[in-house]
Amino acid sequence: MATGIRKAAVLGAGVMGSGIAAHLASCGIRTVLLDIVPPGLADADKDKRDKRNAFADGGLQKALASRPALFLHKSAAAMIETGNFDDDMHRIADCDWVIEVVKEDMAVKQHLLTQVEAHWSPGTVVSSNTSGLSIEGMLEGRSEAFKAHFLGTHFFNPVRYMHLLEIIPGPSTDPAIVSRMADFCRRILGKGIVYAKDTPNFIANRIGVHAMMSTIHAMGELGYSIEEVDAIVGTPMGRPKSAAFRTADVVGIDTFVHVAQNCYDALPDDPARDTFIVPDFIKEMVAKGILGDKSRGGFYKKVGRDIQTIDTQTLEYREKVAADLPALKPLRKLESPAERIKALLADDGRAGKFAWHVLSRSLAYTAQIAFDIADDIVNIDRAMRWGFNWDLGPFETWDALGVREIADRMKADGIALPAWVDQAVEAGGFYARAEGRTRYFAPGKGLSAEPEIPGRISLAALKEAGKVVERNRGASLIDLGDGIACIEFHTKMNTVDTDLGQMLAQACDVVERDFDGLVIANEAEHFSAGANLLMIVMNANQKKWDAIEEIVEQFQTTIQRLKYLSKPVVSAPHGLTLGGGCEMAMAADRMVVDKETYMGLVEVGVGLIPGGCGTLNLLKRVFEGVPADADPREFDRFPFVRRAFEAIGLAKVATGAGEVMSLGFGTARDEIAMNRDLRIARAKLLCRYMADAGYAPPRPAENLVLPGRSGQAAVSLSVYGMMLGGFASEHDKLIADKLAWVLCGGDTDGRTPVAEERIIELEREVFMSLVGEPKSLERMQYMLMNNKPLRN
Repeated sequence: MATGIRKAAVLGAGVMGSGIAAHLASCGIRTVLLDIVPPGLADADKDKRDKRNAFADGGLQKALASRPALFLHKSAAAMIETGNFDDDMHRIADCDWVIEVVKEDMAVKQHLLTQVEAHWSPGTVVSSNTSGLSIEGMLEGRSEAFKAHFLGTHFFNPVRYMHLLEIIPGPSTDPAIVSRMADFCRRILGKGIVYAKDTPNFIANRIGVHAMMSTIHAMGELGYSIEEVDAIVGTPMGRPKSAAFRTADVVGIDTFVHVAQNCYDALPDDPARDTFIVPDFIKEMVAKGILGDKSRGGFYKKVGRDIQTIDTQTLEYREKVAADLPALKPLRKLESPAERIKALLADDGRAGKFAWHVLSRSLAYTAQIAFDIADDIVNIDRAMRWGFNWDLGPFETWDALGVREIADRMKADGIALPAWVDQAVEAGGFYARAEGRTRYFAPGKGLSAEPEIPGRISLAALKEAGKVVERNRGASLIDLGDGIACIEFHTKMNTVDTDLGQMLAQACDVVERDFDGLVIANEAEHFSAGANLLMIVMNANQKKWDAIEEIVEQFQTTIQRLKYLSKPVVSAPHGLTLGGGCEMAMAADRMVVDKETYMGLVEVGVGLIPGGCGTLNLLKRVFEGVPADADPREFDRFPFVRRAFEAIGLAKVATGAGEVMSLGFGTARDEIAMNRDLRIARAKLLCRYMADAGYAPPRPAENLVLPGRSGQAAVSLSVYGMMLGGFASEHDKLIADKLAWVLCGGDTDGRTPVAEERIIELEREVFMSLVGEPKSLERMQYMLMNNKPLRN
């Protein structure tokens, strides 16, 4: 490994420490997790290792039990060793990276770093995960060599899922160490790197907490309810659905208060210092232990199936009241965050007025402190997108709304702006795009080239640069360079429809003729949510069975064409990869699976089975390695069939790349991409490598000796027991029996291999038999109306 980091030590096994350790282990880094010895255990108790390591062991167990999962796969926990500061600090001597993750208290951190340096090996990188304390302040009394190897590495919680990592060099940090750690954390840990200055709370927390505090103060000053505020400042403003108060519950109200108080105490000259004053009612909530999700109640509380809201006057819970803000309803139809925000600010009612009040102050504050906290606006915008999940960073938002218009409106309201904003206005904005490249405004320099994310391929930039080879409404074929093409989907949720299917088929023709390989990837939030269910339902309601069968047969044909293309095909699934999306991903010879891929063949939830060779390709994957010539009387193949049946019949969805592999959707030949920004580049590189190695398409499976009726009977009996126990309905059993018919090879003798064409034929026949079932149609219509499955 070029970075030289093979083993790490995490000092502190709390929520953040155990989360960092879990992520390091998931990335293949051996990790030592240490914490304090529990109070009351003296040196005389050194033989009681289990008790002395209780805090570290407990942190590891909590990480294993966490939902959502912190490990990509629980097996990675074997990479973690636990211990305690008193007995095991010497173990950091053979670590390449030591990360401090203890209490946010300067004295505590300084004391720990004194212990660390006593066991420190020259060359080892040491960092702090502080969320806002001074990096320079921690180093009081440390040697110059230690200081050169020390920096801030601020992860965001939960570590596995939050893309942002703020890197904060100290005044003496060796620039080579900064570069080395940025490269390691980007490539190996999959993080989005932002460089912050050593100022209180760095970038994301400084701006994010100001926005939260400004929102809370505005609620009281302008007379809004908690429900109204969250309805406005969430999705309509380009922010997460959790908005303000639900976000505080998730993060922890005590943590939120700590960060706000740190800003107030450490920033006496801040232009909006009073904004960080925590309201009395929130202080009282913390004093009473009302901390959010960690205390099972915060601004919101779940009581049975109901959600209640806290009364800020009495701190008693009351029934949650839906916000009556009609202006928000039309915004749901607007997919573009910029369009939603623009429409929201145009409203002169309660929603628009509140949105403008908080957004204008947030944008102005960010502009005022921008170059105190970062070197450029790019790092600020990335920090807010990656760390707080904003759709657009503050300067991207301002740019999208119109830099001059927003600046003039703020000035008219008496909001002060720094002089450099006027320079940006005259330059035409904060950002400019041309020929697939982005430039950003820098005071005194004008427009400068945006720092690229090393190794990233941008499909949007390639399209702007004229690299589109073919295009229709459903998909585009793009030239990635170096002889590799990429098919990108762009239907709603990237669902499979006729246009997308046609472009897949056309891509096969073009790649066979003009390219050396094909990548299947896109930059949307999700790879593909599956088939266009509305199209199926409309045809079923009109009893256009021939039209449905033609669609299914064409899709199966295209999937098989991809599978046996004479040029290598690599898919790069990410996000939701369901139903037909899963089938397209598995059609490739190799997959580069993003670590946050949620993959599954979920058709039973709408009363169907897979209809795009999903049954065949999952069977082939679970049968990988099964010898074709093994005597069926001596080698039981039913467990492999059962594995495929359970994945499809129970509509299992992998909750990350680790489960993509363990559930059988991925194989040992596939790869995991830890960094979503590098996924497409990695797929292209793999595709190019396969082409250069003298690619030959795979041979059809010859080892699918399936159990036939005996296997079907075993499955049917198992599902019948579930039905008697109330765990399955009669329609569930009908679907299961038909699925088993396909997976067990139909009326085969159980001794000879079943041809791929036969399994595809069985799949299509069963799909068509189910699509006409009234209860299946009910399931499809219910899913379209309610976005959740119907059990009937």
